[in-house]
Amino acid sequence: MTKKNQTKTNGGQLLFFLIMGIVGAACGMLIIRSIRGGVSADIPLKQKIVKIVALFILFYIAYILHVILHEAGHLVFGLLSGYKFCAFRIFNFMWIRNKEGIRFKRMSIAGTGGQCLMSPPGLVDGKMPVLLYNFGGAIMNLIIAAIAGGLVFVCPAGSVIRAFMLFLVILGVVLALLNGLPLRMGAANNDGRNAMDLMKDPEACRVFWIQMKINELAARGIRVKDMPQEWFTVPGKEAMQNGIIAPMAVMVSGRLMDQQRFAEADELMKRLLEEENGIVGVYRGLLGNDRIYVELIGENRPEALEALKTPEQLRIMRAMKKYLSILRTEYAYALLAEKDGENAKKILQLFEKAARTYPYPGEVEAERELIAIAQNKVVVEEVDDTEDKDVSSVSEDAPVSGK
Repeated sequence: MTKKNQTKTNGGQLLFFLIMGIVGAACGMLIIRSIRGGVSADIPLKQKIVKIVALFILFYIAYILHVILHEAGHLVFGLLSGYKFCAFRIFNFMWIRNKEGIRFKRMSIAGTGGQCLMSPPGLVDGKMPVLLYNFGGAIMNLIIAAIAGGLVFVCPAGSVIRAFMLFLVILGVVLALLNGLPLRMGAANNDGRNAMDLMKDPEACRVFWIQMKINELAARGIRVKDMPQEWFTVPGKEAMQNGIIAPMAVMVSGRLMDQQRFAEADELMKRLLEEENGIVGVYRGLLGNDRIYVELIGENRPEALEALKTPEQLRIMRAMKKYLSILRTEYAYALLAEKDGENAKKILQLFEKAARTYPYPGEVEAERELIAIAQNKVVVEEVDDTEDKDVSSVSEDAPVSGK
């Protein structure tokens, strides 16, 4: 990551913690006032505890409601901008449009509470509508906050219902600010930053369009190796500093993996992880995960595997432990590095369980092929070991000539 990007990230994180501190203080004061208000000072302790628990539950419900409505905002304003529905995910619950219609699936992505994926309209002079789609979530949060703010005045003072409405107001404003203000926070750009980058950078807009089309085709079961070749090009060095454009290089490496061009994929992934660019967070973890797999089915060197298993890499893999590519690599590691068939069998069962509800059938097919490659390597190694033992046995038993 460049120093410029790092400065943006630090600024975004500072604002995030500042806003969250204000929210925490506001919600704390609200809870205290809700407990004291509307009841006598000598309220029984048990009743106070019940009310505190109820308020915390209502706060969590208000948060979930805003997450759902935030993604619904992207959907509504995306449809108004000419986009078509592709997928809607809240936590690990996902509704996706495939060739059979809209189906329920399960998928979780570390660091995200929800996601609305849509099929974009065609590019016109290299542009497409991006403002309403990207700002739609923040707009919806503000709408809900405004409605809840109006209802506050008709709710009894000190009641949990009034507290719930105030939670909706506070969280709505906060989420609108955190997503609407153009910031880079932690691993990725927020919606506001994406909108601004897309408006001023035609290349970012083109890549964003390609990424959305890849998601659309993947939902229909098409593998990345069968998608248009011209979509998959590694951006230039300067473009790779952009947080929207940089993930395209990760998709190129993913296509090479799907084509089973492992040496080329590993060379590209190694370069992407070593150079300064806009690839961060989950994307870096997926690159590292694939590099471990390539090493396992290749030379399988213990020292190389240890070097690839950095603390950060292991942390991301733990956070994405139900993701198919992570399970595939864990399976190959148990089978080829640890020589632990029982553990490998357990991991394979977890893989099959996750595959049953995974939203992208083409990825399931591709991952099963990679698992088969690891299994075939075990068979080859066992055959080689048997042949070596047979040759050794013949050599020891053979008569010594010349005596």
